[in-house]
Amino acid sequence: MTALTLRNVWKEYGDQIVIENLSLDIAPRSFVALVGPSGCGKTTLLRLLLGQERATRGTIMLDGAALPDEPGPDRGVVYQRYSVFPHLTVLGNVMLGPELQSARVVGRSFGAARRHLNEAARQMIADVGLAGSEDKYPAQLSGGMQQRLALAQALMMKPRVLLLDEPFGALDPGIRTDIHHLMKRLWDERPMTVVMVTHDLREAFTLGTRVVALGRKRNRPEEADRYGASITNDIDIWPPRVAGARTLFNTEYALGWDDPTVQAVTSGRPDQPPET
Repeated sequence: MTALTLRNVWKEYGDQIVIENLSLDIAPRSFVALVGPSGCGKTTLLRLLLGQERATRGTIMLDGAALPDEPGPDRGVVYQRYSVFPHLTVLGNVMLGPELQSARVVGRSFGAARRHLNEAARQMIADVGLAGSEDKYPAQLSGGMQQRLALAQALMMKPRVLLLDEPFGALDPGIRTDIHHLMKRLWDERPMTVVMVTHDLREAFTLGTRVVALGRKRNRPEEADRYGASITNDIDIWPPRVAGARTLFNTEYALGWDDPTVQAVTSGRPDQPPET
């Protein structure tokens, strides 16, 4: 079954159309990278998938059912700016979501339930490479460590879909590479579908199983300020990458700017896999 299905989706704000007649199928366990110029609707599309916005027209379904109107634990999100609570420790940040979900009245679990949650949170903190930082506050962490914490927060809720809104854009190149390796491993180990917005084509082709480019197809001046973006390229990475399998995804795999698949996005040509 398709994890996410979008059919003839439009998003309008007054007279401005941001997304125009967009249809897309996203399969379970895929890692879809959304690319395109600024203002082409990438973040708006992510907000539609999260439930923060509602489509003006069209339908969005999750596993064959209508997408809920509000964000829920089935969809996690990580933003470029670290979405962590500065007044809570690393451990407190990671435990907060499950506690609020399981103890809605008091917002805190007790007894055996709290011990089990504490153990699970510590394991998640170790999984993202922050073991030993449980009692630190976000201000005591580097940018890369804060983004690891944001990932732990989101993954602690066991989302079926993880949404990433340029989560690594503010990181230094070396730290960014480390986070890329972490993201690959987390996606490989957990049963989730990932949709990531990025301006970095190299990042898109390095992490994704599929790269979807958005852009405005109407070029006449009188249409530019009125009509929105749709899909201009949809490229499956070649060779294929499959979560949980020993593929090129689990090795160093960086595309050069002269690679045919990269050129397909930058020049607007249809997808052509590299010759072998």
